[in-house]
Amino acid sequence: MTELQIRPTVATDLTRLMGIEHAVMSESVWQLEFRRDTGQVSTTFREVRLPRAIQVQYPHDRFSLADDWVNRSMMYTALMGDDPVGYTSMLERGTSSTVWILDLVTDLPHRRKGVAVALLAAGQAWAESRAHRRLILEVQSKNLPAIRLAQKSGFEFCGYNDSYYPNKDVALFFAKVLK
Repeated sequence: MTELQIRPTVATDLTRLMGIEHAVMSESVWQLEFRRDTGQVSTTFREVRLPRAIQVQYPHDRFSLADDWVNRSMMYTALMGDDPVGYTSMLERGTSSTVWILDLVTDLPHRRKGVAVALLAAGQAWAESRAHRRLILEVQSKNLPAIRLAQKSGFEFCGYNDSYYPNKDVALFFAKVLK
């Protein structure tokens, strides 16, 4: 079996990265419950199992990657041999020593084989090398596999934004404090 390699993305990777399957199947979602009661507002999320698995489309236009990648602070590509099997992109934001993980994608045949974990580790190492104190991973509330990956990787739920994505999906934010 070919060994997984993680390296910084180069321009020649982009066409093949855009061709990766970005959609994911999900059997559950995090459902937002919003309550207003005597001047108080409360929100809760609960995991709801769906009657059947749904296909969750990626919230960003994968074809804009060719234009957007130059605006990212760092981007890594995962390779098996010469074939790209995943990528992550990150953005340093503001003066808060925070790095946002905007993309984390693994091609369908390579999912659940440690590719996303390796990409997260590379991103974390990069952020730590630049003295950042926190990583934030944005995830769709419908993407249960990504939510579970975030939790398994030491990220903790830290907030949400309703109608965050162009398709009006809820974004969940998971944070990890760096050493």
